[in-house]
Amino acid sequence: MKQGYIYIALSTILFSTMEISLKLLSNQFNPIQITFLRFFIGSVILIPIALKNLKSKNLSLNINDFKFFALSGFICVVVSMTLYQLAILYSKASIVAILFSCNPIFVIPLAFFILGEKVYKHTIISLAVSIIGIIFILNPLKLADSPLGIILTFLSAGTFALYGIVGTKKSSKYGGIICSCFSFLLGSLEMLILILISKIHFISYALSKTTFKTFANIPILKGISIGNIPSLIYIGIFITGLGYSFYFLSMEKTSVATASLVFYIKPAFAPVLALIILKEPIFINTLIGILLIVVSSCITFVFNNKISNKVHNENSKDDNAVNI
Repeated sequence: MKQGYIYIALSTILFSTMEISLKLLSNQFNPIQITFLRFFIGSVILIPIALKNLKSKNLSLNINDFKFFALSGFICVVVSMTLYQLAILYSKASIVAILFSCNPIFVIPLAFFILGEKVYKHTIISLAVSIIGIIFILNPLKLADSPLGIILTFLSAGTFALYGIVGTKKSSKYGGIICSCFSFLLGSLEMLILILISKIHFISYALSKTTFKTFANIPILKGISIGNIPSLIYIGIFITGLGYSFYFLSMEKTSVATASLVFYIKPAFAPVLALIILKEPIFINTLIGILLIVVSSCITFVFNNKISNKVHNENSKDDNAVNI
């Protein structure tokens, strides 16, 4: 259990530096390029652990599994994370970190309509508190941040929530590391295909004459230098590769509910790091919003733990009854 909390602490620190690290590189790389590089590097780091897990579970992947991972990889890497990187380009790292951590706002209704999951009273209360927190952060009467950046963040969070819902079909069988590894790998390869298509002359020319210039002639390795290689290694290997590894290992050592502490702590921790590193100010409305989101997260965490413990106790009683 102690090892599990160490994994939670490590993944929290790494994930809380994600937006800051990407913001620092946002002017040195194309948004699609940096997304491709970090997920390709991250998936390569996850491969040995994923293969080990497959062997230990005595499982193998078939063509239908790869089709599924291609779909989930497209939703996560190509769509959600591209929107996410564009959001960082147009908005403050701290705002993106806070708003993206509120993706349960999208998960809850999607899980209800797609998976038929039960919605509890505490879930609705938590959701309402989160929404109030977001309103405080955005401060619609005096919107200081880029509206485009905010819209892109919500679109990214929504599609990432969809990725999570879609992923539940396989995660129960294969586990988080295997699903993430192959989703990231196939998603980054799909992105590579799109990057190569963007280099076709007439496509590149047509895109360069529109508002979608970012998608024209996307580089693959251009911009990489001695100066930014350490940052690229940190984002690819540490944040994307090790960050997700620690997160899924924390699930295995503790529980899904306990491991979710990572995303409950991040909204409070990431803005502080952004203040220290990027000098992004934290206004009073942002502080109130962060506090409300943390309260919302605590409500979810406490009640989810109670439900998890109740289910565990009931299963233990059933097992004992069978043994008797």
